[in-house]
Amino acid sequence: IAFIIFGALFNEQAELVFNEAQAFVSLRFGWFFIVVINLALLMSVYLIFSRYGDIRLGYQTERPEYNLVSWIGMLFSAGIGIGLIYWGTSEPLYHFMAPPLGEGETIEAAKLAMNISFLHYGFHVWALYGVVALALAYFHYRVGLPLAIRSTLYPLIGKKIYGPMGHTVDTLAVFGTMFGVVTTLGLGVLQINSGLDSLFGIPNSITTQIILIACITGFASLSLMLGVDKGIKRLSDINILFTFVLLTFVIILGPTQFIFNSLIENTGNYLHQAIPLGMWTESYEGEENWQSAWTIFYWAWWISWSPFVGVFVARISRGRTIREFILGVLLIPVAILFLWFTAFGGSAVNMELMAAVNPDLASPGLVEAVKADSSSAIFKLMELYPFTEATSLLIVVMITLWFVTSSDSASFVVDMLTSGGDTNPPKVQRLFWAGTEGVIAAILLAAGGLSALQAASIVSGFPFAIVIVIMMYSLLRGLSRDRLVLYRNQQWFDTEESAEHNSANEFRDEELLEGPPDLQKDD
Repeated sequence: IAFIIFGALFNEQAELVFNEAQAFVSLRFGWFFIVVINLALLMSVYLIFSRYGDIRLGYQTERPEYNLVSWIGMLFSAGIGIGLIYWGTSEPLYHFMAPPLGEGETIEAAKLAMNISFLHYGFHVWALYGVVALALAYFHYRVGLPLAIRSTLYPLIGKKIYGPMGHTVDTLAVFGTMFGVVTTLGLGVLQINSGLDSLFGIPNSITTQIILIACITGFASLSLMLGVDKGIKRLSDINILFTFVLLTFVIILGPTQFIFNSLIENTGNYLHQAIPLGMWTESYEGEENWQSAWTIFYWAWWISWSPFVGVFVARISRGRTIREFILGVLLIPVAILFLWFTAFGGSAVNMELMAAVNPDLASPGLVEAVKADSSSAIFKLMELYPFTEATSLLIVVMITLWFVTSSDSASFVVDMLTSGGDTNPPKVQRLFWAGTEGVIAAILLAAGGLSALQAASIVSGFPFAIVIVIMMYSLLRGLSRDRLVLYRNQQWFDTEESAEHNSANEFRDEELLEGPPDLQKDD
């Protein structure tokens, strides 16, 4: 409430405060964001190949609650949606036009642009989501604790998670989720406004954007009342279908051969440069202005999103093994994202590159569109394809659906956190959080637009980055204990003492988790 009043009544002062806070955190602690992101990736790789990979999120005989297609759809829509549409075309073009290293609008700049875009949406991001979601799912389904951030600290502080320390951790998660999600909602509204301007001439103004926020928040509230299965799941399934339809359209009617050729090369370049770029701190380039505006902003944005995505992905991932979970979270969304960035951003960069080296070709004007308004880049690209109006309208619908699923998913998660980890929290509270997200998004747009949105993400992401480091250590402790219990139980089951107990070879998993009678007290 204090934030809303301050932003609404003192716009200019709020914009100044946001920018100064962003500059302080990103310049002083940018290195810390980079360390946290790389630790998450390192831990994800370790868990895939470790002895913990066959531990199931639930009883060992359980099967996944949702099928793979629905799981991917909800995972994808919760984790990246609007950002994909907003930056998929404009970010590669921007880095091609103004790269952080070297000369712009060259072949080297084009390769670097794709590397940086892949970095910002690649394995580092999904490793972060995966680690947070895994910690939440493990302590909820495996240990029986509430589905809340506080539960991940149980191996370290025990029952104190139900006291002030636990409340503090969950409160930081709520703040991070709120500001991370409203950043995405703000970007979505900016792009919807650009699309409506292109299609129907609706003016691109703050008034229009606030009206759009109010309308779409209303749709999100309706979806929210239907719950996960009837609301969020169905909208996610529809949007993943639209995503593949648009992606297929661009690949078939665009430079098909270039897209697939460059996808292979872009992926190879990214894998080759993932470690150097992932740990690049701009320390030898003087002032760290570029990192602050791009990589540090992204890392903070994803960190502030991680409690929301983590809780939601944990909620839909019961029954999967740790290895299956990490591989699914890492590989499937990243593969789709890389193809998307290559088809949209890579094709756009190639068009501009060909026009630059061949005087006979007219510039498609995509770089100029990014300079004028980043949110308009994808609509400008669609003007070079047939059925421009239909595809532009589809993009507006997709952004709206991403907006709705992001808003109602975030409201659902925040409601769970503020209800002590209840997986079916009161619906009236979900409506309150959905409305609050809409109001804060409107406030940030009025108090500085994109720069205010970025500042909110960076500042709110910093304290939760510290929590994530503690969470990773706590998860490793919990997994180590879990594996020891399973081993000791198996040793007991193999003895003659358990012969009568296992004569039918039909153990209940509850017994496996609880342990044999003489071990229950210790374990």
